Amino acid sequence: MDRKAAREYLLSRPEAKEDFPFGPDVAVFKIKGKMFATLGRLNGVDCTNLKCDPDEAQALRDIFTGVIPGYHMNKKHWNTVLLDGSVPDYEIERMMDRSYGLVVRGLRKVECEALLLAYGPEVIFR
Repeated sequence: MDRKAAREYLLSRPEAKEDFPFGPDVAVFKIKGKMFATLGRLNGVDCTNLKCDPDEAQALRDIFTGVIPGYHMNKKHWNTVLLDGSVPDYEIERMMDRSYGLVVRGLRKVECEALLLAYGPEVIFR
């Protein structure tokens, strides 16, 4: 997956917004003001930071060489995924969906319920 495809996929999530609070080189993707992903570069390689369940985060790091502890993030809850071809596209999309879903679950109840009502759980938690 390249940077353009990653950006398009992240923005395809319901009500996802792109912002640049850290400057023009790091895109931050939010749902209802809460960050669920970043898109930037690490050592010259495009990458994305994604929220993850702590147990799953470590398992993904053990499986894929292109998944490392979250760069500039809480390493227990975030992974950095290198967009260098070492992780299959379908797995990156699954991790993006999981990150989005984890953040939606953490929203205020009224915000979460409104998203579920508007889009359905199969879209929000795919």
